Amino acid sequence: MTSPSADVVLYSRTTCPLCDEARDIVARVCREAGVEWVETVIDDSPQLIATFGDYVPVVEVAGVQQGFWHINEPRLVRAIAELRP
Repeated sequence: MTSPSADVVLYSRTTCPLCDEARDIVARVCREAGVEWVETVIDDSPQLIATFGDYVPVVEVAGVQQGFWHINEPRLVRAIAELRP
């Protein structure tokens, strides 16, 4: 299992059109905020598949789930803004 190394983590699957859309949103929002993000593909991890299953894409900010399936961009922006002191 990959250990996420950034505050923003996108969990995805390789054959997931919603994941492509989420990746674009997360990449843009993080770029604009100057925040690094990582993507973890769950396909080869039984533990992550058990955790997220068919709910991907899932976005977490600082370990807190911010959304799944369709990512709410304003919510993601707010969560990332709260990372800053």
